[in-house]
Amino acid sequence: MHDVTATLDITREVCPMTYVRTKLKLESLGDGAVLEVFLKGDEPLKNVPRSAREEGHEVLTLEARPDGSHRLLLRKHGR
Repeated sequence: MHDVTATLDITREVCPMTYVRTKLKLESLGDGAVLEVFLKGDEPLKNVPRSAREEGHEVLTLEARPDGSHRLLLRKHGR
């Protein structure tokens, strides 16, 4: 179980704003923080974890939820 530092709900956002909002939230957190992101839709499901990895962050979990959304946990890493 990971201790969540902050939560972001982007289920109503569309690409590219899904990752823009995620990136801004990550930037506001300290290194090692865990961001919980709720997302919905094929593009965000593919693009948000990929973009986070490309920027050096760690994808801890990605799990489907009963309402059709997904819960993503990211650990922030500094560059």
